[in-house]
Amino acid sequence: MAATTSLPPLAYPGLPLGSSTAYIPGPGTHLDAPTSTIHASLAGRPTLTPSIPNPKKPETSKPTISIRRLLPSPTHAPTIPSANVSNTNTLPRVGSVVLCRVVRVRTRQVDVVILAVAREDGEEEGEDVCGDEWQAVVRKEDVRATEKEKVVCGEGFRVGDVVRGVVISLGDQSNYYLSTARNELGVMMAKSEAGNTMVPISWKEFKDPVTGKRESRKVAKPF
Repeated sequence: MAATTSLPPLAYPGLPLGSSTAYIPGPGTHLDAPTSTIHASLAGRPTLTPSIPNPKKPETSKPTISIRRLLPSPTHAPTIPSANVSNTNTLPRVGSVVLCRVVRVRTRQVDVVILAVAREDGEEEGEDVCGDEWQAVVRKEDVRATEKEKVVCGEGFRVGDVVRGVVISLGDQSNYYLSTARNELGVMMAKSEAGNTMVPISWKEFKDPVTGKRESRKVAKPF
């Protein structure tokens, strides 16, 4: 059996979790057949379930990787253990590093929803999933640190992208203001127009490993 790799403490839709040569895809995941890569289908904590060895069927002896949902579900909320969601809703504040999903791209700003807030210095490494999806925006002038006047929001972000940003202002009553104007900030995960999970190849581009097509993004530290 192929060696397994360590799993991230928190997964987001589209996040590669491992190869099908090492794992069996379980609930909350899906298999990208062309690349034999298992991806997360929802936000939650990845878990491994050991299999019972079967000499006659070695392909079933791999552990199953699945995602345990952390965000409450409107239809199943009563059955979700309270320990999965913080008793006090995680609130972003100025200086917080957050993970968010792009929901709309406009001419002068990108609308996102904050999904998780990174734990700060002195706390256990990882992210806390927000009980609610907080609305936020990345304004054109906050996308990058240089040549701000040349920024085209539609070239740096697409709907569905998972973005790492930092809160620079509590904004108005509707939105937090975020910045991606650091090397480690920007798009972390993106799907191509063909629906495949792409890989970063430069500070400005992702590439579809199946079709070979490149798409522009404001990439978060690609190497």
